[in-house]
Amino acid sequence: MTRQPKRSLGHRLSLWLALQSLAGLAVVCTVVYVTTLLAFEARQGKALADKEMQVRHLLSDTAEVADARALRHRLDDFLIGHQDMSLTLRRADGTLFYGDSEAVPNHEDVNLRVLKFDVPAPVAVGVPLHAELRLDTHGDRLLLSRISLALLVAALIGVAVISVSGYALVQRGLRPVRDLVAQTRQLAADTLHKRLDGSTQPEELMPLVVQFNELLAHLERAYEQVEGFNADVAHELCTPLATLISGTELALRKARSAEELRDILGSNLEELHRISDIVRDMLFLSRADRGALARRSPVSSLATLAHKVADYHEAGLADAELRLEIAGDAQGEFDDALLQRAISNLLSNATRYARLQTTVRVEIQDLAGQVRLLVMNQGDTIAPEHLPRLFNRFYRADPSRSGAVHNHGLGLAIVAAIARMHGGEPQADSKDGVTTIGLSILSNGRCR
Repeated sequence: MTRQPKRSLGHRLSLWLALQSLAGLAVVCTVVYVTTLLAFEARQGKALADKEMQVRHLLSDTAEVADARALRHRLDDFLIGHQDMSLTLRRADGTLFYGDSEAVPNHEDVNLRVLKFDVPAPVAVGVPLHAELRLDTHGDRLLLSRISLALLVAALIGVAVISVSGYALVQRGLRPVRDLVAQTRQLAADTLHKRLDGSTQPEELMPLVVQFNELLAHLERAYEQVEGFNADVAHELCTPLATLISGTELALRKARSAEELRDILGSNLEELHRISDIVRDMLFLSRADRGALARRSPVSSLATLAHKVADYHEAGLADAELRLEIAGDAQGEFDDALLQRAISNLLSNATRYARLQTTVRVEIQDLAGQVRLLVMNQGDTIAPEHLPRLFNRFYRADPSRSGAVHNHGLGLAIVAAIARMHGGEPQADSKDGVTTIGLSILSNGRCR
């Protein structure tokens, strides 16, 4: 596949301006030429018509003209000063009464305009006459050709002047675009905090500047999240790896009994399981970020699904002295395995932060084409600035990272991913000591 050559916007604008100027000047010159041509033809027609009237008047003036010689003399006087016009009078039998007998007019001559008319019998002739008035238009055509040449030269010079000045104006008009390009060249990963300066930009480019600055803000936040994510991954993996390395080094320093080696291997296995869980969760989030969708199948009761998950958390809830309540129900097409995982993560999170001897409530709300699955617990109120970030990977509202040994900070991020895979979104709210975290999903099998 051949690549099309890049074309300069400035060159294209200048070319279009030159072509439009040429077309405009061509129309103007054509109008001037046609108007002049029509004016010449009208003047010529009027001149012939005036001469026809004068000829008729001379031939009909019988009071002063009594013989043919006097009539010819008056016709000669009539043509004095009109070198571009000639007159021929012939009798009905074709014999010449007046005019040059040797002049044979060529009616196909483009420089000759002829007017023919009949005249009643004058007294001096006695028979009707056939008249021909011939006007030589060579002078007008020569002048018209000179005008057309002048118009052509003026049009070409005008196009050249407009093209040069237009190119300069286009280059000047594109200067703000070049300024924006120069500003974008200064952007890098460590300068994403900078923004494009639109104070000197024209109104047409301001939407582009605003959109680009918003994109930079998104990139800056994403870059900060990636850096924080990398640090969190390193921190989460560093702890179990350090435990594995130190335990193994201690085991190798001296001879150990089988029981001691079994304890060390058991501790190492726990750390390996923790690393495996982190890697598995990261792979799941990676697939979700690439656009993986839920594998939906009919689910008759989400409440039954929630009770099934609650059975696995019965011991944890009992240790935390918590009661579980499940309210509401819904049915639809869902990925039941993913929803079980989401409910499990939400229950684990609620169990971890709920106040002792309180109730954890799972609420299922069936709306039109949408289902909300919420888990509420009573405990410390989460500050509003933390709520939008609860679903970020490795994010913990508690800066002390309490519970990090058993919780690696991906549970709510997985809940958010499952919501997106079902065409929904995560939800979080915390007021007056009651924290509600959950997700809303589409129940009709279609994703937004």
